[in-house]
Formats: sequence, structure tokens, C-alpha cells
Amino acid sequence: MFFSFLDELRSAGISAGVKEHLVLLDALQRDVIARRPEDFYYLARATFVKDEALYDRFDQVFARVFNGLESDYGVGGAAIPEEWLRAVAEKYLSPEEMEKIKALGDWDAIMDTLKKRLEEQHGRHEGGSKWIGTGGTSPFGNGGYNPEGVRIGGESRHKRAVKVWEQRAFRNLDNSKELGTRNIKVALRRLRRFAREGAAEELDLDATIAGTARQGWLDIRMRAERRNAVKLLLFLDVGGSMDPFISLVEELFSAATAEFKNLEFFYFHNCLYEGVWKDNRRRFAERTPTWDILHKFGHDYKVVFVGDAAMSPYEITHPGGSVEHFNAEAGAAWLQRVTTTYPASVWINPTAEDYWGYSQSTQIIRELFAQRMYPLTLAGLEDAMRELTRKR
Repeated sequence: MFFSFLDELRSAGISAGVKEHLVLLDALQRDVIARRPEDFYYLARATFVKDEALYDRFDQVFARVFNGLESDYGVGGAAIPEEWLRAVAEKYLSPEEMEKIKALGDWDAIMDTLKKRLEEQHGRHEGGSKWIGTGGTSPFGNGGYNPEGVRIGGESRHKRAVKVWEQRAFRNLDNSKELGTRNIKVALRRLRRFAREGAAEELDLDATIAGTARQGWLDIRMRAERRNAVKLLLFLDVGGSMDPFISLVEELFSAATAEFKNLEFFYFHNCLYEGVWKDNRRRFAERTPTWDILHKFGHDYKVVFVGDAAMSPYEITHPGGSVEHFNAEAGAAWLQRVTTTYPASVWINPTAEDYWGYSQSTQIIRELFAQRMYPLTLAGLEDAMRELTRKR
């Protein structure tokens, strides 16, 4: 069973090597967990899963291999392996509790009774000893006290239910989802190039040891701290159709400012024109000419545009197409200047990728960026960072 477990994990894209397998077996031999399915699940997950984006894949593999869960979470199909039930019974049940089970019948009898009561019962029931509900002494339900009981929904109070039958309420953790600031930071960390910059404030242990051994006395050596040397220009579309994505873009902005010390950001609306700004409250009074940005920041900067690319095509292709002012030059001209000046440029789109094909403006911008447009998901950010890393 364990070897099929490893094969299934690998097939699902989870790195499950011999080392992890041996760690798991050693932990089981040392009895680091109680002999319960739930504890084994958490031990195995901690051993094999190194990225929380893979939790859902692991759950599906675990359910398939150990028959602990069914995909539809219905009644009658799922079964806990018999050896697990026996281990739980031997370790945790008192003689009196075992007698209660015998009085009701075996596992199959309990499951048959559960199905019958589900068919008979309508509505919620609290307390009592027969109906499925919360509290009481029935073997079934949320708080029922029975060693081989089945919990359906809610939190267990006695922590003795062998089987948990409840549809998964957590959101799938997969790398196609938008997963918040912490996970965005993880994706952005792919864009790193370390260099030692600044004053010599960090102890160089290797050089200190070598110098001390060579000189015969303590020879303390210092060095500059290693920092991420990547320089980033961030252009953020604000207002209009971007309003539904405010929270998500804020998470991206927060993660970027935490990860990149050499970061400059500017706002624009719909498409880039001759001016951008840093304060939305003073967007018409205090603007930075786009030409100044092109001349101020070197070619080694990486450039990321964040926007839904949803607008009239004329806003990109024609002078005077802007909805806010008369632009003397087409937005496409300014985007081309940016991508020419900064070869490492990408566009991050918070709109689901499935909808891009329905937007003519989105297609135009994708062409201007040589198809370097990526969705604002964990996987999309990772792909974008790889692209920026390749560009020199």
C-alpha cells in the first residue's frame, strides 16, 4: 500500500522520494503519532508536501489510496480500512465501549442503520439517542458519543468518531488560485539576483577563520550584506474596470514592496500615455512624464504592468483615444517604447485567462508584449518571473 501511495503522489506531481519514504517509516516505527487515520494523514502530509499549493492534490491521492474519503462524500461507498479500525479499537476503547459496539452490531450494521435513518429523518435534530443530529448518545451525528460513530459535519466534541463524513469546506489550494500576499511573495522570489552592496556590516566567518589561522591572532573580517539586486519598475492600472481587483492588486503590491528593495512604482489608467503618477488623489496635478522614466531608469530594470487590458481598442491604437484627455500619441507607441527600452517586460492580467480571447484590446496588448501576458495567479506569477529572469 505504501509503494502505491508513493506512485500515486508522483503521478499527481508531488515529489515523493525514497528519503521521504524512509522518514515516514522511521516515524511510524518510533510511534511518533497515535495509531489513528487522522494522525497518519497529517504525518504523511508533513513528510511529502513541501508546498501548501499541493495540499489539495495530496488530499485527493490520500483519499484514493486509503479509501478514507469518496469524491462525492455520499453515504454507503466509503470505508475505513479494517486494520485501522481494529488498531483504534484496541488502543482507545474500554471494555464497556466495546460492548456498546457489539450491542449495535458490526461496522456494516452501523452503516446500514445510518443509511436507513438518513432516509427516515427530515430536518435537524439535537440530543436524543436515535436520530442523527448534534449531541445525544446516538452513534451518528456531530456530538454523538459512540466509539465507532460517524460524524456528519461540524466539530467533534468527543474526538472519537472513526469516520468523518463532511464535504470539504476549505478552498482548494492549487497553483492556479490567487492565494494571498504570502504566496505571491513566494512566486516573486523567483526573480532574484543577489549581490553584496553597501557598507561592510556583516561578519565574514570564513574569512575571519582563515585570517586568524594565518595571522596567529583574531583577525575579524567584515563584508557587505547580500541583497536582491533586481531592479523593478511596476506600473499599476487603477480605476474603472480594475475596481473589482483592488484587493488582489493590493496584495501583489504589498508583496512586491516587501520583496524588492529597488522598486519604483507608477499608476496609469487603461493604457500608458505621456504621463503617469504616484498619488491617485493628485493624479491630474502631479504627473511624471513617461519620457523622464525612460531616461532615468537604466535598461537593467525589469518592468511589470498590472492591468485588465479592458478598454476600447482606440485607446491603444489612435491619438486622442484616451477617455480622460487628448493624447497626442497613441498608447501603443508608448508601450512599444517601454518594451524596447526594457526588454525584460511583462503584463500581469487579473482577469481570468479564459476571457482574454473575447477582448480585442487584450489581444492587441498581448501582441505589443510579444505574448508575454500572464494571469494574476500563483502559477501565472511564477511564469512571469521566469520570463523576466531569462531576459537580460
